[in-house]
Amino acid sequence: MANAKNHDFHILAPSIWPLLGAVGGFAMLFGAVLWMQAITPYLFLAGLALVLYVMFAWWSEVVHESHIGDHTPVVRIGLRYGFILFIMSEVMFFAAWFWSFFKHALYPMDEYAGSEYIAPEFFQVDAFHLPLINTLLLLLSGCAVTWAHHALVHENNRRDLINGLAIGIFFGILFTALQAFEYYELLVHHDWTFGGDEFFSNFFMATGFHGFHVIIGTIFLTICLIRAIKGHFTPERHVGFEAAAWYWHFVDVVWLFLFFAVYIWGL
Repeated sequence: MANAKNHDFHILAPSIWPLLGAVGGFAMLFGAVLWMQAITPYLFLAGLALVLYVMFAWWSEVVHESHIGDHTPVVRIGLRYGFILFIMSEVMFFAAWFWSFFKHALYPMDEYAGSEYIAPEFFQVDAFHLPLINTLLLLLSGCAVTWAHHALVHENNRRDLINGLAIGIFFGILFTALQAFEYYELLVHHDWTFGGDEFFSNFFMATGFHGFHVIIGTIFLTICLIRAIKGHFTPERHVGFEAAAWYWHFVDVVWLFLFFAVYIWGL
């Protein structure tokens, strides 16, 4: 047969999704600038809607490709390497916020004159209240996801897979709710404006972006839970769930660094 596939690679058909994703991303970027200039938020929201639609449609095609056998062992290795590179880019993203936080905490250049060092104003956020609870919640959530992964790979136990994912998602949602409450408490008790001081600017940007990643990871795990209920994963073929577990553990580790750097170090 002239068109028979005699290799392990997946040759993709032409797709509109990369172009639409790029258009949506550009609309979000340009729209964010307009929103920050108090002109209009609608271009940003339209770009966000387009990006979300592209994500849903594109990843649905990827799932369909896995079901029809296009994800051979070679393709699955490529998917894993690609996701590892994505997590490495996320590591560098958070490294920038840690760099900014430590720089302004240790060496506030705009307040340093001559030989006299002026210590920066460093606010103390209660680390042993909601932040400690959230730390325990994320660690328990990571344990639940690890339990689900072990149940699938080593035991082929779908019930424990589903239960572990459900518990991990519950703790992730609870973490987000408590962090929103913590933000509310901080904004009520501190007269803070964005960019007004280095500590809270870095604090809200670093922990806020982490919270955004928690929301993304929770959605990621929820999709895996739906797929697990439908019987999509097997001990040999579960790249999507594996990527979600890696992402969730990355979120856990970043929070541990944030907890010790932003909360504990300031005591």
